[in-house]
Amino acid sequence: MRIPPVEADDGHAAQIELDFLRNILGMLPAGVTVQDEHGRYVLVNDAAAAQLGLAAGDAATPTRLGHRQVNAVELLRSGRPALTEECIGDGRARQVLLTSHRPVRIAERPLLISTSTDISEQKAFEDQLFRSAYYDELTDLPTRRVIEHRVNKMLAQDDPQSRFALAFLDLDNFKQINDYYGHTVGDALLVELARRLGRELRETDMLSRISGDEFMLLLAPIESTQDVADFIAKMLDRLRAPFFIDGSEIFTSTSMGVSLYPDHGRSYEVLRQNADLAMYRVKNGGKGAAAFFDAGMEHEALARMKVEQSLRLAILEKRFCCAFQAKVDIRTQEIKGIEALVRLRDDAGVIQAPGTFVNLAVELGLIDELTHLVLAEIVKSIDLINDTFGHEATISINVAAQQAGNPEFMTSFVRALEATGFPKRFIVEVTEDAFVTKSVFQQDILPMLRNIGVGISIDDFGIGYSSLSALADITADEIKIDRSFITDIHRRPRSQGILRAIESLSEALGMTVIAEGLESFEELAYLQAATRIRYAQGYYFSRPIFLEELRPAVPLASEARVSLASRAVQPNRPAYSRGERYRR
Repeated sequence: MRIPPVEADDGHAAQIELDFLRNILGMLPAGVTVQDEHGRYVLVNDAAAAQLGLAAGDAATPTRLGHRQVNAVELLRSGRPALTEECIGDGRARQVLLTSHRPVRIAERPLLISTSTDISEQKAFEDQLFRSAYYDELTDLPTRRVIEHRVNKMLAQDDPQSRFALAFLDLDNFKQINDYYGHTVGDALLVELARRLGRELRETDMLSRISGDEFMLLLAPIESTQDVADFIAKMLDRLRAPFFIDGSEIFTSTSMGVSLYPDHGRSYEVLRQNADLAMYRVKNGGKGAAAFFDAGMEHEALARMKVEQSLRLAILEKRFCCAFQAKVDIRTQEIKGIEALVRLRDDAGVIQAPGTFVNLAVELGLIDELTHLVLAEIVKSIDLINDTFGHEATISINVAAQQAGNPEFMTSFVRALEATGFPKRFIVEVTEDAFVTKSVFQQDILPMLRNIGVGISIDDFGIGYSSLSALADITADEIKIDRSFITDIHRRPRSQGILRAIESLSEALGMTVIAEGLESFEELAYLQAATRIRYAQGYYFSRPIFLEELRPAVPLASEARVSLASRAVQPNRPAYSRGERYRR
């Protein structure tokens, strides 16, 4: 830097020049310090004093700035420049300084010139980006990529003796909890679940939230499969205890699938997929438990993939048909209505019952299109339906609980029902799960259905989330009592008491009761003699009938029950076992 000449003696000029340089240094926004070969501060400008938390006048006090002395000596000895990050203070007063150090020689004297810039805001922003990328905002758990990186690092060691377990966890029925209690409580439940899961983990273990209500658990190292099984059993027991959130006592469970290294895979992706397969085995088998991966699950996955591809193709090619099962007046044997039951014709032309594909259609997001296809099949066959069952018979169509709580789908479905020209003949059957979302279904969906005259039926009542007291809040025309209460009802006093309670309450609320799954004369005789129930549905009266079977000789509506009786499966000679034949 050039200094303008001054007209004064040399001593005075030097002092002016020195003051000028000090003023310049004092006004620089960057912190500037100069240290000698012993690490002592020769110069500290105002910005550096502020950055280092020094009061005016004590900027060069060695005891206050001693944290840099050792570094200065080392840097001067090396003779090489360096760039460092330094954290000053803690808590909210914490500053991050980016400091450039340059060793120089001035007048044969070794000095270290350091310039510092406050990058606290930049670092805070970087930390925020890092946490959003690698840590879950809600639970503060590591994300999927963190646990994946950790596993891959362990796999890179390629030591089969270093065994570990990877577990895939899924919270059961979380959607229903979210719908009933609200998303705030749902989020709080996930936080408490994460805390409960992490309570017994070792420092070498890792718990990660990978999406919604799904978690991944790494247990490393492990000694034996039995140790893992014992630990997971204790963990599942802890998770079954109630959660107390916002004044509510919430019960839930968790399904867990486990894969082991190296037994079940030697890559993260294979281990994750196998743990996922094991978890779905638990989900399909009743939930709330754990399962270790086995080779048989791969065959299940391949079979599932085949069904999935077949289902997508069948929807594309509209290879679905409907069977119809009558709802019968058990006093007069007259037909009150029919239920449309969807069936799939597979690649070989074999009819598949919905138990093989409906849940998968829901999971894959294909159920909406499938429901519209069923409605189109009904409309196409309405003349044959009228000739077979009568013009007054109601037509029930099933809607999944997820659909019932989806305003977008239900709005389009209501329009489609109205477009048939006979919406008042339809009854929409939904399971109790739909009424858990009563704030949506009751307030938003139900008025649309009522507006066009569509009836509402609660299907499989008694095995879902409702209780008898909940019936007072449910607006429905019909209750279908689940077949688990009807099977051998004449031999089960406790089921008889439950049946009477449901019947009385439903009658008081003006809801028609229908007994599902009636299969024997003894069951029918009990309902006729000991209850006021008028309607039933089941194989005692008729199996589901494909309309094509009736085309050669279509009976009059008045003769329909004779036709049904002639096709009925006799109770003493069933074509299938109980449960198998009634799987709709």
